[in-house]
Amino acid sequence: MPKSPSKASANAPARSPLRQLRDRVRHVVLGPARDPMAPETHRHITLIALLAWVGLGADGLSSSAYGPEQAFRALGTHTELALFLAIATAMTVFVIAVSYNQVIELFPTGGGGYKVATRLLGKRAGLISGSALVVDYVLTIAISIAAGADALFSFLPPTWSVLKPEASALALLTLVVLNLRGIKESIKFLLPIFIGFILTHAFFIIYGIARHADQIGGLFPQSIAEASSLSSEMGILFTIALFIRAYGMGGGTYTGIEAVSNSVNYLKEPRVRTGKWTMFYMAASLSFTAGGIILLYLLWDVAPIDGQTLNAVAFGAVLADWPAWGDWPIGQTLLVITLIFEAGLLFVAANTGFLGGPATLANMAVDHWVPHRFAQLSDRLVTKNGILLMGGAAFAVLWMSSGKVDLLVVLYSINVFLTFSLTLLGLCVYWWRYHKSLRGWLPRFVLSLWGLIATSGILLVLLVEKFDEGGLIAAAVTGSVIGLCVLVRNHYRKVRRHLIDLDKILTKLPVAAGTKQPPPIKEGQPAAVFFVSSYRGVGIHTLLNTQRLFPGRFNNFVFLSVGEVDTTRMKGDQTINDLKHRVDDHLHKYVDFCHEHGMAAVGYSAYGTDPVDAAVKLADEVLQHFPGSVFFAGTLVFREENWLTRLLHNHTALAIQRQLHLKGMPLVIMPMQVNT
Repeated sequence: MPKSPSKASANAPARSPLRQLRDRVRHVVLGPARDPMAPETHRHITLIALLAWVGLGADGLSSSAYGPEQAFRALGTHTELALFLAIATAMTVFVIAVSYNQVIELFPTGGGGYKVATRLLGKRAGLISGSALVVDYVLTIAISIAAGADALFSFLPPTWSVLKPEASALALLTLVVLNLRGIKESIKFLLPIFIGFILTHAFFIIYGIARHADQIGGLFPQSIAEASSLSSEMGILFTIALFIRAYGMGGGTYTGIEAVSNSVNYLKEPRVRTGKWTMFYMAASLSFTAGGIILLYLLWDVAPIDGQTLNAVAFGAVLADWPAWGDWPIGQTLLVITLIFEAGLLFVAANTGFLGGPATLANMAVDHWVPHRFAQLSDRLVTKNGILLMGGAAFAVLWMSSGKVDLLVVLYSINVFLTFSLTLLGLCVYWWRYHKSLRGWLPRFVLSLWGLIATSGILLVLLVEKFDEGGLIAAAVTGSVIGLCVLVRNHYRKVRRHLIDLDKILTKLPVAAGTKQPPPIKEGQPAAVFFVSSYRGVGIHTLLNTQRLFPGRFNNFVFLSVGEVDTTRMKGDQTINDLKHRVDDHLHKYVDFCHEHGMAAVGYSAYGTDPVDAAVKLADEVLQHFPGSVFFAGTLVFREENWLTRLLHNHTALAIQRQLHLKGMPLVIMPMQVNT
């Protein structure tokens, strides 16, 4: 009968002063560990719509710092089209956002674009979407930090720009530490910056437009007249092409909209409703801000100035005639505060990459496209490996690109619109092929089709216009990630086929005739203790090898199994209960196997986010009941070992062995050869 440990060993050796200091610092920096089995833990890490808007919507909202600028610059001297650009931008935001509400409804456990493409278009489309999303989230972090640094240094003396790389690295490191501490903790820390951005930018947009309220009435007729004049002079095709090019180059404005659907599992119940409210907050704020900023550019005749963003130029023009209060320049002070909040929000937006990137990696890990460890949670209940990977990759991108926002926007936008297009194509297939019989399917299909045409058109414009300025690099990077994922999945598939063949042999061994009732387990006497996971050939192989190497040495056989609480299981109490039942079922099978062969056996289970830590604690507990025991674990040995096998296998057994050896507890690793 599987048991759970009652308490940790009282005889565990004292930790060294150095380790105590390290643990204390870790506790202060990262916060306390959380029990994944406690019901209140899941409630603690989920987000209400407001906090989700900050954590997941900041990426979309922050794109108003560079997306509208890229679109307006693409118009060149033909700024008369900016009014139509502002309207098209606001409409596109809502079309994509409402379309992604369908994704939230269809996949309320998260996964977003990756799951839509996988389930509705096939595994290959899912791989492309997932790989593009991972690259996208790395670039989310990189471009947010690079653009934030640009905004921050826009109002500092030009000689200070040499410190921009150091400032970017410091911001990146801070975000990594915040996210290792926990999701909600990082968002609460960044909330004041988000609110400051909303208030200051809303003020500039409303005040700046009101200052030119007398021009608004004639703005639309004037824009039509000037567009007609341009068409007469240069041709209608030139005007349309110019507008489409500017619309496409402003594609960075729409990035980040997909983040909510990818991370629905972080939202508070009811998730679908919370997700839709979060999406509404994001769409409304982004439409108002992006469209309003483009309108400011037009009304205030903004022109680029070296060393400043267009937002800085526009806001400076709005405040140019503000009087000073004594020696205090009120306008300049407000401008500096606004740019600080803008830079701060761009840094906050990088947080979306640290939420969405690991979530996408975790979903891909479940499908064996990436190493399984990317689904693991730390004791703070964050996907630690994913966060570290995203941070390291973002640092490499910043270093190789020298933080050039123009280049990063292209790389970023191409991957975003690739996932947008695949997701919206999947929704079109969903409604047209499978659910035409449902009431109200046609409006949803039309909405998805409209979004597909817009996003695929922007993707095409970006690829054609910027192929030599980042498009080729984006294709090469995403293609490389796809190739690595295929390599990983093929390896896992080969190993799985081999293990299934062994399972059929080892788990179905015949029982000898006349087997007697198994003897009872005898606590206080040594036992052969086995670390096992699921009921598979590896565990049986380890048990049989132990009997062969140590004949008659052990009368007690103890099986230890750790239920790993990873990101796929932190979705509610039911998934935790399912995990417990599965672990207990596998332990029962090992115990029953021993009983069928006349051996005394018992099983113990434990649960945690770190399988090594939980296994060591379980070993301490079991040793109290069976002193003098010897521990055993199985591991796979590959005839042709390489970097891939070392990356994908055999970390847990070796890590447990090291921890037990430090405690003076023997663990023997039994190899099982795999020829793939």
